[in-house]
Amino acid sequence: MHAAGLDRRALLALGGAGLASAAWPVQAQEARRNPVVIGHRGACALRPEHTLASYAKAIVDGADYVEPDLVPTRDGVLVARHENNIAETTDVAAHPEFAGRHTEKTIDGQKQVGWFTEDFTLAELKTLRARERMPMVRPANAAYDGRFDIPTWAEIVDFVAAESSARSRPIGLVPELKHSTYFRGIGLPLEDRFLASIAAHDQLRRGPLIVQSFEIANLRYLRKALGRPGNLQLMQLTIGFPLSPADVAAKGGRVTYPEMMMPAGLADIATYADILAPDTRALIPVDPAGRLGKPTPIIADAHRAGLVVMPWTFRPENQFLPPALREGTDPNRRVPAASIIEIRAYLKAGIDGFFTDDPAIGRAALHAT
Repeated sequence: MHAAGLDRRALLALGGAGLASAAWPVQAQEARRNPVVIGHRGACALRPEHTLASYAKAIVDGADYVEPDLVPTRDGVLVARHENNIAETTDVAAHPEFAGRHTEKTIDGQKQVGWFTEDFTLAELKTLRARERMPMVRPANAAYDGRFDIPTWAEIVDFVAAESSARSRPIGLVPELKHSTYFRGIGLPLEDRFLASIAAHDQLRRGPLIVQSFEIANLRYLRKALGRPGNLQLMQLTIGFPLSPADVAAKGGRVTYPEMMMPAGLADIATYADILAPDTRALIPVDPAGRLGKPTPIIADAHRAGLVVMPWTFRPENQFLPPALREGTDPNRRVPAASIIEIRAYLKAGIDGFFTDDPAIGRAALHAT
């Protein structure tokens, strides 16, 4: 059984809940006063990432938005994978007919070995099945290996539109355009394909939509092409390490993500984006004792620049938690209560939303006292 052969009822059963039934006309999301919960790759703590079942679980568990990462196939179709190298997240290695496509590539300056979406047509990718990325960390997810195919962006949009209508609530999408400079360099630019998808789907013109990237030029391009429609926001992803965005590095530039999160950099981001999305530790570092330390100025500085702040990513397993919040010695142990404490610290610091691998925990953090 795989996702292409599952109807909505079956997907929601795998998501852990029954079918919602009320009709609801999709419309632009009104501004929220409460922080939003973004299902990172769906609910990937509980289902294999970037599958319709993962997005279904996120929706069932209360995510306001779900996040598909987008990469293209050889024939130019946008599909959901965290990276174009599918060696870890599909069963491609078990397909002898594709053995000859195993190769080495340099992507954004990093050498990678594996199989890559741009070397497969959509029809070929649809013969593969998703696998859990971290089976040692999330062994329960591995039980779903082989059950789901790789969804297209169009399939995800249609699924979310149906869920928004059935549940009488807006469910947003937070697509990330992955490796834009790389794909443009091999003749598969993402931006115009993405713009065409907006023209083709009413959900993307009316429903909540946040477009994210670690690069800059693609966001500027989208802002110029789209303007500022009420349902759309652009999100600049950053990280607290001295790295440059791929498009900046490709042109010999030197600006780094930490520099972008200084006041002058934030003011520049605000000219083309609406949301700053740093890694969590850029906002609240872990001190030498393993505790969450004092918040950095980034949240306040971003707010002064007119930006919303939504960090990534909260995960409930010990190894991803600050050492002082861990329970026991098993690095893979789930500690939901500790994850709630961690998220609450960031909420107190003033974040406006957040990415989480487990939206149910994120929702619980919003309601914790």
